Amino acid sequence: MTVADRLHSVQEYYFSKKLREVKSLVAEGRPIINMGIGSPDLPPPATALEGLTDVLYQDGAHQYQSYQGLPELRSAMARFYKERFGVTIDALSELLPLIGSKEGIMHISMAFLNMGDAVLVPNPGYPTYTSVTKLIGAVPLQYDLVEDNDWLPDLQKLEQEDLSKVKLMWISYPNMPTGAKITFQKMEELVHFCRRHDILLVNDNPYSFVLNDTPTSILQVPEAKHCAMELNSLSKTFNLAGWRVGMVLGSAAHVLAVLKVKSNMDSGMFYGIQKGAIAALESGGEWFASLDATYRKRRDLMFKLVDKLHCTYDPNAAGMFIWAKLPQGSKSAEDFIDDVLYQKNVFIAPGTIFGSNGEGYIRFSLCVAEEKIIEAIERF
Repeated sequence: MTVADRLHSVQEYYFSKKLREVKSLVAEGRPIINMGIGSPDLPPPATALEGLTDVLYQDGAHQYQSYQGLPELRSAMARFYKERFGVTIDALSELLPLIGSKEGIMHISMAFLNMGDAVLVPNPGYPTYTSVTKLIGAVPLQYDLVEDNDWLPDLQKLEQEDLSKVKLMWISYPNMPTGAKITFQKMEELVHFCRRHDILLVNDNPYSFVLNDTPTSILQVPEAKHCAMELNSLSKTFNLAGWRVGMVLGSAAHVLAVLKVKSNMDSGMFYGIQKGAIAALESGGEWFASLDATYRKRRDLMFKLVDKLHCTYDPNAAGMFIWAKLPQGSKSAEDFIDDVLYQKNVFIAPGTIFGSNGEGYIRFSLCVAEEKIIEAIERF
């Protein structure tokens, strides 16, 4: 049986392949320290665990659940957006819980893209934007993000392009992988740009509450719902990556279009996970302060390691990564990280996996215990 033609347009995810290599080195007995993956290693809020376990023996807890999630989960998500971003969301019609926000990338693409439509994807950016676009049969058009422009879209340059087939534009701020932040003015410019060209703007926003004193949402821009949606997740904010809890927000019409896809793809989120997610969303300010305190200690240590490699970086970037520029005259990013992997038993992500503009950069994850960061520093 031959595979579908669409599979020829994508490759296996870099981390899927590279982690097999890393695991084989571990199996050989090498003491690998993995600084490549942004998988939170810290525990979630205790209230979230209680919310999950307290309902396991309730009647109906293990039945199919609503495609739209529990009403109280949608309400908790809407309150979270109001409290943390100052954005008012109708919990019934303008918000849809997701089984992880990553599935939202596929759902949104299936809901709005036809074969041959064009999609603006950032370079560097999350590789899934490009791969999903190709799987749908649409055409990814890369737009440049560069350090000299603070890793923000150059809208003047984009205005000069042929945008007649562009239906959707992906952004991610705070940015992944660079950690760059976005100003309200720039968000306004993006919304106005997309309204002019009849483009659906989607902000993928899972990093707003990690080492970031100024959380932003594209929906803070007045009238943004006319042309913009936002994805968010509990994975990084509450250390619930394995639970797969996310959300998509936007106008009622846009959310309904996504629901039409989603309701044909899954049968709802497990009841206990929804109850635990509600408890997590109700965490107070002390949770965020504690999370940042831990990541700040790790980041300060990681800066020392990055300095050992003679790389440069933005100390004010947000999120759980350090995006570092290699010294001038260095090898390619992938050769550089392979040297570090095989000589020092430390795995770092090369910037090139996020696009060609990632050449010359490497990315360190802060999802590493302090003692392991100290050990890595000592290896240099």
